[in-house]
Amino acid sequence: MVRAEGGVAVIVLQWLTALLLLLGAILGFLAAVGVLRFPDTLVRMQASSKASTLGLACLLAGTALQFPEVSVIIRLGSIAAFVMLTAPLTAHIIARVTLHRRTPLWEHTVLNEHEPDQCASEDEGANARG
Repeated sequence: MVRAEGGVAVIVLQWLTALLLLLGAILGFLAAVGVLRFPDTLVRMQASSKASTLGLACLLAGTALQFPEVSVIIRLGSIAAFVMLTAPLTAHIIARVTLHRRTPLWEHTVLNEHEPDQCASEDEGANARG
């Protein structure tokens, strides 16, 4: 058995780091597979925004545990903040463009809460005001 400084704490930290990095890589891979395999834009959007964001959070947490310097933590926090702020906005924009272009939904879609003309009427109202 290899003993390092700190003993059990170092081993637990290394295992936790490895687990977080592996989980982040798996979630990122599943997000990529979801984008390739899911049938329509809205379902693909869900896969890319949720799984990749959670995967990146796990990767950043694992990296923070491995490199506990303040400068690294600040950089990782900045990356996390940027992704957490932009991923929902990007997903929202993709959904609105999909509805505006009237892209057909998957035939097994159970619920569509948006009327086909809803985006067009909102755009016409915005053009009339501005």
